This record gives sequence, C-alpha cells and structure tokens, in this order.
Amino acid sequence: MSERDHTVHRPSGGVQSVPGLDLLEVVAARGGALTIGEIAVAADAPLPTAHRLLRTLVDRGYMRQTPNRRYALGFRLVPLGASANSMVGAGAGAERVLGRVADALGETANLAMLDGDRVAYVAQVPGRHSMRMFTEVGRRVHPHCTAVGKALLSVSSEDDVRALLARTGLPRHTSHTLTTVDEFLAQLVRVRERGYALDEGEQEV
Repeated sequence: MSERDHTVHRPSGGVQSVPGLDLLEVVAARGGALTIGEIAVAADAPLPTAHRLLRTLVDRGYMRQTPNRRYALGFRLVPLGASANSMVGAGAGAERVLGRVADALGETANLAMLDGDRVAYVAQVPGRHSMRMFTEVGRRVHPHCTAVGKALLSVSSEDDVRALLARTGLPRHTSHTLTTVDEFLAQLVRVRERGYALDEGEQEV
C-alpha cells in the first residue's frame, strides 16, 4: 500500500504562500480535524497568527470548529469544489467514460490535466480490486514522475518541456524516478511511439 504524502507543497516563483490557504492545505492534507497548535506547527506559523487566520476562515465558512475545539474544513468549500469540477469538464460525461475504462480494466481510472507546472487529478472512478493505487482528486504532482504527466507532456514541444523542467526541477521521489532532462525526453519519445505512458514506481514505491 502506498504511503500518502502529507507535505504541504508550496509553488516555486512568485508569491510563496498565502497564509490562510496554507492552513486550509494543512488540514486537508492531514485528512481530518486538528488542534490550533497542530495547525500552527504544520504550517510553520506563529500561534497568534494561526488563531487570527482560523477565526477569519471560520467566520467566512471555509473552516469550522468542532465541539472538541478542533478545526476542520468548512462546508463553504463544497460549492467551490463543485464549480471547479464542472469547469474542467469532470462532470457526468467524464465519469461515464472513466467508468467504462474502470469496468474494462478492473483498475482505477483517473482524469488529469496540467495545472500550471503540475499535474492535477480532477476526476476518478475506483477499480474493483481491494488493493489499488490511491490518488485523491485534487492532488497535484510533478509531471516527470507520473504516467499522466508523461502522457500530457508527450504532446508538448521539446522547448516547452525543457522550460517546464527548468522551473520545477526533477526531484527524486523513489530510486526509480527519472532525474535528468535527457533521460526524461527519451522517455517521452517512447511514450509517443507506444501511445501510452508508464509510471514504474517513480512517484511512490
């Protein structure tokens, strides 16, 4: 079973973080309700700052406080997620197509798209097997170490791919991760020849 990455990833370049969003990402990444102290530590924020931001998020409905004084994601996020989902075309039509793929192969089918310099998973239909790869909708990953990333970049020009990799680097996630530009470009050539891409333990063990 693969291990989920609970790190809050901050984009490179431009504004490095928006504190309120950092707190939302911390709670989302840890999958539940956290105390204010746990949130402050995970977001590397002073406790008074975390408290002020959390109160604002609670007031706006993006965070809620549970009876045991922990903080959880608020229901105001639900319509935002639904709007984002519909905007990328991940509605009933996409889910029907994913469902046919999952039925044919017995494996989980994901829909992904390039979101800036990352790959974002925007829809999913789970497979039938009890043991399967887990990727949550909304997760953003590096394209160089995922099959969907390679498939998406295989239709880009070499100059565009080199420019993207210059911005993101090729961080190593496992011993199988491709970490040189030439190696990755050679992989894209094979993807174009075969018509499909593989992630052979490159993102997670």
